[in-house]
Amino acid sequence: MIPRRTLFGAALATPAFAQTKPVTLVVPFAPGGPTDLIARRLALALHDGLGQTVLVENRAGAGGNVGAEFVTRGPTDGSAILFGTSGPLAINKMLYPNQAYDPVRDFAPITPIGRIPNVLAVNAAVPARSVQELIALGKRGERLSFGSSGNGASSHLAGALFNRMAGTSFEHIPYRGTGPALNDLLAGHIAMVFTDVLTALPHVREGRLRALGVTTEARSAVLPDVPTVAEQGLPGYDASVFFGLVVAAATPAPVREAIRAATEGALNQPELRRWLEQQGMQITPTVTPAALSTLMAEEAARWSVVIRETGARAD
Repeated sequence: MIPRRTLFGAALATPAFAQTKPVTLVVPFAPGGPTDLIARRLALALHDGLGQTVLVENRAGAGGNVGAEFVTRGPTDGSAILFGTSGPLAINKMLYPNQAYDPVRDFAPITPIGRIPNVLAVNAAVPARSVQELIALGKRGERLSFGSSGNGASSHLAGALFNRMAGTSFEHIPYRGTGPALNDLLAGHIAMVFTDVLTALPHVREGRLRALGVTTEARSAVLPDVPTVAEQGLPGYDASVFFGLVVAAATPAPVREAIRAATEGALNQPELRRWLEQQGMQITPTVTPAALSTLMAEEAARWSVVIRETGARAD
């Protein structure tokens, strides 16, 4: 573990954090979801490192774009930090033709936080107990559909990527949120979803849903017995959601480094690490701006092909 003094010294010595103004961690989604819950726990852990109160502010809309644009237009003293995800940091620019900001031009990356996998879950009545059996059903002509939280959402793109790699043509049914999609899955109106592991986990444990595969390259700690989709004949399949911190591009380098060091300190707190892992997060091993820049570029490149081929557009 990295010594607390080393991690926090830079932050406390930075003039930007010698002020009394609280730091705002902007969550570009509504309260109560996984992104919001993770951001709120991280905000508590950042308090010591930054020497300031860290408040969470939800600015939802347009798949995360409303909150992201707010940060690009906000203060450059480090008092406004975006808790971003794959959508606003990499994918949305291909889904929203009129997006008002560019994530590479208008943000300065701080660090990745980690990834949360989705899980391919089917209704218990679907006669498939593995990804390969599901693919075989599709190729035999079974009319199966997958639900998502909306056009262009990660749950939609995960299914589109699956179809592309598996050679299946499972029908996409968009819903207005994860809840309605899950309700229809439990009722048997659709066959499957690609949803975050925490949402699926209670229903899997109750036997109402069957988890066929995890969508990251590595298995999930909360579903250790469920193999990845990649293990089951689709090598390279990865449809997880990443989280990272960015600030407005004009934020000075010493301020950015203070935030990065405080974040590294937070992620080294055993209690926070355990909690994040219990949420299914795979914590990033490299806490640097370069790591986040690379991740943003790789995700944009990966999904651009799927979006172009499927013609996906956000609602």
